[in-house]
Amino acid sequence: MNNISSISGASTADLLKQKGAVGKGTGGEAFAQQLKSAINNVNDIQKDSEKAIADLATGQVKDLHQAALAIGKAETSMKLMLEIRNKALSAYKEIGRTQL
Repeated sequence: MNNISSISGASTADLLKQKGAVGKGTGGEAFAQQLKSAINNVNDIQKDSEKAIADLATGQVKDLHQAALAIGKAETSMKLMLEIRNKALSAYKEIGRTQL
């Protein structure tokens, strides 16, 4: 019981300090940089998948399981990116419909 009583809750001041440490810079620039990084990551995964498909077609694949995983990862990442795009477009349209 002593261990439980020695744990203290996070104060509001502590949470605000953490928020300030995370949110350096402007929000728009940070979002744009994160979005660009995510798109580049999906692009790299797609390139790896294309290489795995080319290796399968030419018979140069050493491990069929790894090639199948690369293709599945590319498919999943593309679906996720498309869903994020759809949600962003939906939010943009909703903001456009907002009455001032």
